[in-house]
Amino acid sequence: MDTTYFDNRVPNHTKFDKMIFVNQAGYLPDSEKKAVITVFCKTFQVMNTDGKPCFEGPVSHFGLDKTSGDDIYLADFSAFQTLGTYYIQTDDAHQSLHFSIDSKVYTDVFRATMKAYYFLRCGCALESAYAGPFTHGKCHDKTALLWEDRSVELEVSGGWHDAGDYGRYVTAAACALAHLLYAYKLYPTVFKDFHLHIPESGNGIPDILSECRQELEWILKMQRKDGGVYHKATTQVHAPFVMPEEDTAQMFVFPVCSLDTADFAAVCALASGIYEKYDEAFSKRLLEAAQLSAEWLAKNPEFLGFENPEGCNTGDYSEPTDVDNRFWALAELYAATGMKEYHDALEKASHKVFSKVGLGYHAVGGLGSLAYILCERQVDLKLKKRLENGFLKQAKKLAKVSDSCGYGAAMEESYYIWGSNQVLLKIGMIFAIADMIEKNNNYRKYAERQIHYLLGVNATGYSYVSGTGEFNIQNPHLRPAFADGIEECIPGMVSGGPNRYLMDPDAKLLIPKGTPPMKCFADDMGCYSLNEITIYWNSPAVFLFASLICSKE
Repeated sequence: MDTTYFDNRVPNHTKFDKMIFVNQAGYLPDSEKKAVITVFCKTFQVMNTDGKPCFEGPVSHFGLDKTSGDDIYLADFSAFQTLGTYYIQTDDAHQSLHFSIDSKVYTDVFRATMKAYYFLRCGCALESAYAGPFTHGKCHDKTALLWEDRSVELEVSGGWHDAGDYGRYVTAAACALAHLLYAYKLYPTVFKDFHLHIPESGNGIPDILSECRQELEWILKMQRKDGGVYHKATTQVHAPFVMPEEDTAQMFVFPVCSLDTADFAAVCALASGIYEKYDEAFSKRLLEAAQLSAEWLAKNPEFLGFENPEGCNTGDYSEPTDVDNRFWALAELYAATGMKEYHDALEKASHKVFSKVGLGYHAVGGLGSLAYILCERQVDLKLKKRLENGFLKQAKKLAKVSDSCGYGAAMEESYYIWGSNQVLLKIGMIFAIADMIEKNNNYRKYAERQIHYLLGVNATGYSYVSGTGEFNIQNPHLRPAFADGIEECIPGMVSGGPNRYLMDPDAKLLIPKGTPPMKCFADDMGCYSLNEITIYWNSPAVFLFASLICSKE
């Protein structure tokens, strides 16, 4: 990655005295509320904004936390439920940042993480009426060329910019869409009056579905006439750090692969059932596209992967197998159609070895499991139970990891990789799904702990969502966030988070060797392996916020 574009990068926040860590968005009144303290103390107080104590209690010594290297003390104020804005103060006068206690503490950050997709729209201009100061001109609307045959022109405008770069990738798109569509499917009441202030607001369709349609319309353009689906639409190399409309290099469409074709079939089948209520023609178009890709997969049973061709450095999103992708496709197709051929193939695929709880772009078996668990068609009850037990077993295991971490994160040391916050949030999704399956194990508490971590209860003290909290990330590896010249960051962007593997030059300069995994982070635009954003890191956050808000309704 060329880092020469960062000579004028925005400086990091002024650092605060990082000794007390709280969820900077706040806490639901009846939820678990714990502040993490990394300095010796015996007691703590919850103080209001007038500096008056409202609650006090003893501090418990948790001990050494492996992933952070911190000696931790815990201030448990779960019993305090009075609405208001507060901070924690220890007996030696150390103070935390502010937080709220309110039934709507997640409303603003939930809206921000979903509105982020509007700011990532491609192929159109962002107007100040909807984008505020974060406007840009129409971008990436020129005809693309097929990489394999430059004589073939393709119109593939639209969708969302995938990450810090301006590429668009089908597997990433399918994963993000699945998280968002399942959030809507499982928690529809949350989205009933959920307005994002986007151009489509007020059109009679929930805003989340109007936003998702932007990406669905794009992936439909990536399907070949025979049902195969192209892997990605990008320029040959990553753009410099310029605004989207200034990235005028030739766009290319890269070869069909089975991963994309299966993920495409899955998410189009899923979407067809959701949009049927609002637009029957679009629903039909989605299902027909999904079935056409299913035909291609049946005719091409062998794995057809993808690797970047020589001369291309944009994201490759490669995977070693497509067994989980095909399983997901079959589950969604059966749920959408009830066709026996899909169920027979699905049942056979379910016996293959792959994660049945994977919820990320590189492991989507859990999305197939979720499709089958929620399926309203006739199902094999033994298979359904086996898939449900997979989530429950994983949730039980991860709950123990959470309990063993002073910060409550269900994260093993090895989970602190590029995009560790996605790992964290997918774990939160597993807890939420387990809570849906079996409500008597208090898994919602564990799901919310992952949100507490995301929003400040972590060893860096950052809220990893731009614009949320007093100490939030401001310098993500995101081209328009750098090139727009605005000191304030585009809100609602979820940072990748700590990465024990220092994979880029700036990270190696800024993070000393031997730093504990949870502290391997810098709010620096050059650190793409620490502080990039992507559409499929925001999406599990949207899912989790929806689950927590729904549980309070």
